[in-house]
Amino acid sequence: MRKIILTTLLVFMMLLVSGCTEGPSSEEEKETIVIGSKLFQESYILAHMTGIMLEDAGYETEVKQGLGGTFVNYEALKGGEIHTYAEYTGTVYSQILKLPALEEWDQEVVLNETEMGLMETDNVMVASNLGFEDAYAIAVKEDWAAENDVMTVSDLEEYAGDLVIGTDPEFATREDGLPRINEIYGFEFKEYKQGISTVMYEAIKNDDVEAISAYTTDTRNEVFELRVLEDDKNALPPYDAILIVTDEFAENNPGAVAAMQKLDGAIDTDAMRQLNYQFDVEQKEPRDIAYQFLIDEGLIQE
Repeated sequence: MRKIILTTLLVFMMLLVSGCTEGPSSEEEKETIVIGSKLFQESYILAHMTGIMLEDAGYETEVKQGLGGTFVNYEALKGGEIHTYAEYTGTVYSQILKLPALEEWDQEVVLNETEMGLMETDNVMVASNLGFEDAYAIAVKEDWAAENDVMTVSDLEEYAGDLVIGTDPEFATREDGLPRINEIYGFEFKEYKQGISTVMYEAIKNDDVEAISAYTTDTRNEVFELRVLEDDKNALPPYDAILIVTDEFAENNPGAVAAMQKLDGAIDTDAMRQLNYQFDVEQKEPRDIAYQFLIDEGLIQE
């Protein structure tokens, strides 16, 4: 019964938002909408994309690029220091909601549990499901993988004890990261070194580490000639990209949520890889990348 009530509430709020007029109404709060981001390029781009969509709808915005990791952003959201940021379903499921791993990961189940759990626990709602997944994966250099016939994470078993893995600031210790790999695959790496994504990718490029916790939408996997290994035992959950807001913000700013909803399903995995490529290789500014994408997709006008 509790889940039915929560589902009804979510549906009602989404219908309310979708039916509102675009832009701030006279009854909406006039404060600047603040958007947070995590510590890597994709999050920067998505934060600016959200900001541009809101500006196009008539709102003032501020982007706090590189605000921090998962819990820094989430606590800032709950505390009203930011009003939205891009999160990932697998991260919400395992890290924020602390739900147990499924015997078999299912994308729809994780999304539904994420939506219900956020509302039930913290009165937070999913404003937009952006349309792509950026999953964690283990990657090694292509030439080493070819030489040792390594295609899957299971294939690392005989080598892992001699390998140093580079990770982002969270993967080494979070339950859906390295500890989960250790549990499901039954091996441990020799050592791990943590750093922001740029440092992590540079470390494997320069042979300071032999493996990394790669992101599946990151084009540095191809640029640095890395092989992303198949998670053949399905250890890691799905990570669909979503925008989240508090239900209080949604109630007070229905036009803002309507603007965010225009990004629902707007970015597929290939598109996100290309956007990340523009940041990493072409060294474009994240706001410029986001703006051109929105123009090209017809989501805003020049």
